[in-house]
Amino acid sequence: MTVLEELEGTIQTAAERTGPKVIGLGQGWGRGSGFVIGSGRILTNAHNLRGDEVTVTFFDGRRETGRVLASDQDLDLAVIEADTADIEPIEWADGASEDSVPIGRSVLALANPGGRGLRVTPGFVSSPARSFRGPRGRHITGAIEHTAPLPRGSSGGPLIDGSGRLLGINAVRADGGLILAVPADRTTRERVEQLGRGESPKRARLGVAIAPPRVARRLRRAVGLPERDGILVRAVERGSAADRAGLERGDLIVAVAGKELDRIEALYAALDGAKAGEQLELTIVRGAEERTVSVSL
Repeated sequence: MTVLEELEGTIQTAAERTGPKVIGLGQGWGRGSGFVIGSGRILTNAHNLRGDEVTVTFFDGRRETGRVLASDQDLDLAVIEADTADIEPIEWADGASEDSVPIGRSVLALANPGGRGLRVTPGFVSSPARSFRGPRGRHITGAIEHTAPLPRGSSGGPLIDGSGRLLGINAVRADGGLILAVPADRTTRERVEQLGRGESPKRARLGVAIAPPRVARRLRRAVGLPERDGILVRAVERGSAADRAGLERGDLIVAVAGKELDRIEALYAALDGAKAGEQLELTIVRGAEERTVSVSL
C-alpha cells in the first residue's frame, strides 16, 4: 500500500466514523461547526453563537433548534443542548499536551460549516504551544497550531488523531492559513464537563472594550497627548461596573490597585484576584489629567 492510499483510507475512515458526530451551526454561510460530546450535548466555540438558540444540522440533514446551555467566553467554548438521537459522542484523547501532540504529528480536521456538508482535511502539527486571544481578549494558552486547511464556518469543529480521538477544538485561522485549536487537555475537559451541566464560570468584569498599550500610545500621539503606558478604554457597557464608576471612552487605565499596567494580562489578573463586592482602585488618565476611581465589582 502506498502512502497516498494509506492517507486516503485514514480520511475515509474519519469521514465514516467521526463524520456523523460533527454538527453544523446556523444556516448557509453563517455561524460554524460543533460536535457531539454526550447525549443531547454539542460542543462548539463560544464566538459562533448569537443569542440563546441556534439551528443545528446533523450529518443526515436533520435540523433541530439547539439551546445554549452554558458558555465560557474566556476559553471560547460553549455547550449546546439539542436532540442528538443515537449519535455516539466523540472520544477524548488522554490529554493534548506538548508531549502527546508533538510537532509533525499527523492530524485530521473536521467541520460542517453552517450545515453545508462534512469537510475532512489532513495536516500536521506545526506547534503545540501557541496562544491566541479569546472573544474577551484573554490569552488561551497551549493552543495547537496545525496545517489542516479549513473553510469559513469550520471553527468549533474537532481536531482528531488517526484513531478518531479528540486532540483539540478548531478555533481561529492564523497567519499563512494555519489553524489554532483549543487543546483538549484535562483543564479543557473539566471545563467542558461543567458547561455540560449548565454551569457557566463567574468572573469579575469591568464592562469595557479595551485597546492594548501599543495602540493606546499610537492614538494618544496622533491627537497630540503625551505617551503613557496603559490600556485604552474604547467603549463602556451601559450599567456595568465601569459605567457606575464613571469611566468613559478615551480613558487610559495606567494602574490597578496601585500597580502600573503595561499589558492587558495584568488587568485580568487583578480582576481574577478580586472578590465579589470588593472595591478595585483604578488610576486613569483622561486627556492629560490623572485621577483615581473606585470600581465596585
